[in-house]
Amino acid sequence: MRKKMSNRTTITEFLLLGFSDVRELQILHFVVFLVLYLASLVGNLLIVTAIALDHHLHTPMYFFLMNLSILDLGSISVTIPKSMVNSLMNTRSISYSGCVTQVFFFLFFVSANLALLTIMAYDRYVAICQPLHYEMVMNRRACVQMAATAWISGILNSALHTGNTFTIFFCGGNKVDQFFCEVPQLLKLACSDSYLSEVGVIVFSVCLALSCFVFITISYVQIFTTVLRIPCEQGRHKAFSTCLPHLTVFSLFLCTSTFAYLKPTSGSASGLNLLVAVLYSVLPPMMNPIIYSMRNKEINGALSKWMCWRLFSKNKMSICLLR
Repeated sequence: MRKKMSNRTTITEFLLLGFSDVRELQILHFVVFLVLYLASLVGNLLIVTAIALDHHLHTPMYFFLMNLSILDLGSISVTIPKSMVNSLMNTRSISYSGCVTQVFFFLFFVSANLALLTIMAYDRYVAICQPLHYEMVMNRRACVQMAATAWISGILNSALHTGNTFTIFFCGGNKVDQFFCEVPQLLKLACSDSYLSEVGVIVFSVCLALSCFVFITISYVQIFTTVLRIPCEQGRHKAFSTCLPHLTVFSLFLCTSTFAYLKPTSGSASGLNLLVAVLYSVLPPMMNPIIYSMRNKEINGALSKWMCWRLFSKNKMSICLLR
């Protein structure tokens, strides 16, 4: 829906083209996204619960991991539910204010996620390369300040992007070729003379992301150099088991998101846009709990103890009620 004002077209809603018009495929899309969303929701909530309830996991590494899980929950909850509702209700519309909100919160969670992954690399560097100074450098106050910095930087970056994106004039209609309001797709609708400021902000953000990548790469080069000098094979295995999940998560997130924002939107196929969007917005929040818990005995142990306690409590309550 659009209104004419002063020879300009003011958009009041956007149409998220996203997936197919075929009703059966829309239902399939709803079911697939529901499964992915529930898997991400359960996985991240289990990690947050395990870390919060087990005092043995109240360490800097797990504190940052809990923050990462909360950010993952937020990022996937911003995009998937609206897309599922649209598929189920056979509609494509999202209000202008809804699109603004979606862009702001998605960019906030994604930006904070990147900052937090960089902080986690620094945490692993100090733990492995400077173990004698670890408790002094990564004390409770420092960890809280670092986490707060990640969240605040996410808010600032998101506000900058959102402000620049929605001050431009949209002359190319209101059809967004994506299942959520994605900035590169919105820029395709902009007037040729009004989107350059947002392009500049995107380039600036990409440079920041590459700086984070360089910092993490240098950190891990030093980490692996130090680990390879450890004479004990068990010690090397333990060090690698705490670093490889983080490196895997970061690589998956950075490669897909950078490709999404740097690829030429005009010449790329719609199917490719959708695939890349799913890879960087849906896959990492779902895979992070699996990657981090698969080789982490502490988290698996904490989850096992918590589940056993829950089962014991329920059984005990049932016995009491029967009596």
